[in-house]
Amino acid sequence: MPTSDVPVLRATALTKRYRLGDLTIEALKGVDLTVEAGEFLAVMGPSGSGKSTLLHLLGLLDLPDAGGVEVAGEATAEMDDDALTALRRTKLGFLFQSFELIPNLTARENILLPAEIAGRGGPAADRLRELAAQLAIVDRLGHRPRQLSGGQRQRVALARALINDPLVVLADEPTGNLDTHTGSEVLDLLRNGVDTFWWTVVMVTHDPNAAMHADRIVFLRDGQISGETGTRMSNARDIIERLVGV
Repeated sequence: MPTSDVPVLRATALTKRYRLGDLTIEALKGVDLTVEAGEFLAVMGPSGSGKSTLLHLLGLLDLPDAGGVEVAGEATAEMDDDALTALRRTKLGFLFQSFELIPNLTARENILLPAEIAGRGGPAADRLRELAAQLAIVDRLGHRPRQLSGGQRQRVALARALINDPLVVLADEPTGNLDTHTGSEVLDLLRNGVDTFWWTVVMVTHDPNAAMHADRIVFLRDGQISGETGTRMSNARDIIERLVGV
């Protein structure tokens, strides 16, 4: 169980602007956010609120125009590209809506790829056995993505995100391409992983039912945090409706 007092992720005054012709779009406007070890955090907001931008900045996939991100207390603002890449490979796991599996590789090869790139192929073999059992894909490791259902592909993608034992999994609409039943299974896997194996998950979602699997929901609007709620609060769904309108 996590015992560190240092947050897994801390964003301070994150600001991000994009140029669209002569127009400047301020996607994030000084966002502060802390994610604790063992927490399942959902980020909600209407289209254009800045939630995907926030996830990309937390995942070091993009750089802020102002503010900074700390990973386990380590500031990243002054890191060069090589250091940021190494940090992403070893400390962060990514789960995408479209799975992002390589079609000509087997499930096993897709899962192990990040570990091999990071030079951790040996330890990853033992980790793979654990994850395959936890995610019920033991009998699918020799299959290629086209031979898998949507739910199985997302389980493989989740195993890949976890293979390097990251500090946090960043999930961008992980159920967006799944039917309701299969999506619920993936969310239950994430919830169980947090409760049983102390994963830390940050999930962007537009779906209130998905968000209610988290411990806490943070709401974005117009590039700023407009509120938050714990999912165990009796009025959590009322807060979602008020702040997101769904």
